[in-house]
Amino acid sequence: MTDPDLSHVGPRDKAEILAQALPYIRQFHGKTLVIKYGGNAMTDPALQADFAEDVVLLKLVGMNPVVVHGGGPQIETALNRLGKKGEFIQGMRVTDEETMEVVEWVLAGQVQQDIVGLINQAGGKAVGLTGRDGGMIRAQKLKMSDRDDPNKVHDIGFVGDILSIDPSVVKALQDDQFIPVISPIGFGENNESYNINADVVAGKLAIVLKAEKLVLLTNTPGVLDKAGNLLTDLSAREIDELFADGTISGGMLPKIEGALDAAKSGVNSVHIIDGRVPHAMLLEILTDQAYGTMIRSH
Repeated sequence: MTDPDLSHVGPRDKAEILAQALPYIRQFHGKTLVIKYGGNAMTDPALQADFAEDVVLLKLVGMNPVVVHGGGPQIETALNRLGKKGEFIQGMRVTDEETMEVVEWVLAGQVQQDIVGLINQAGGKAVGLTGRDGGMIRAQKLKMSDRDDPNKVHDIGFVGDILSIDPSVVKALQDDQFIPVISPIGFGENNESYNINADVVAGKLAIVLKAEKLVLLTNTPGVLDKAGNLLTDLSAREIDELFADGTISGGMLPKIEGALDAAKSGVNSVHIIDGRVPHAMLLEILTDQAYGTMIRSH
């Protein structure tokens, strides 16, 4: 059920809730928000609808949301159907030519168009893009060094490293009231396609768009300390310390690295939020409540 019953909330409380959002709406009006959409928020139908409504609402109150999506589970399903086994090295998918074709049709076809449809259904005007559109994401083959032996380089196929991002197509769409939905696929100098980590694309895009915020929807409550408590407000320097003492590790590493890079490169705040909470994005952006970890640029 997507609509919780709010009849018990009196009119006065509802007005109070709306009024509380006003300072945030004013503060972020006209500002760009880059949102990485992944995890459960992307596979649970009720959460999908909530996400689409949140994006449309943010657009209607004058912000400029840009969505970058992943699609790991969907790629896995498609590869299994073809009898291919996904292989990972240091958390990165090994992508041969056939896998790259699958990645491209799953991300730029199925997943992207699902998201575009959901946003349009919620009353927005979404447009799907890949890094090829408008020559947006130029990439080269990612050279991945071994964690234990820096001299050893792993070949993980058509996995890309971003060379440059030209955001002009995104800006043109934003100015025209559209909501861009971007698949993390770049192109190389010989027109070959590259699969790029969606967190990395979102982080770099936030930097080149001079975004106010980068929002990463995840399947975790946010960044946790060693005792498992949520750290709601961190500076870039504090994050560096959490890396150093091993508090942050595993699947959080690529997320946080991109987030940290963005926070250090002019994006005012980065939010790592729990995509399993209905309307987590609105709650994080338009209220005082923390529904994840905010990393401040200073």
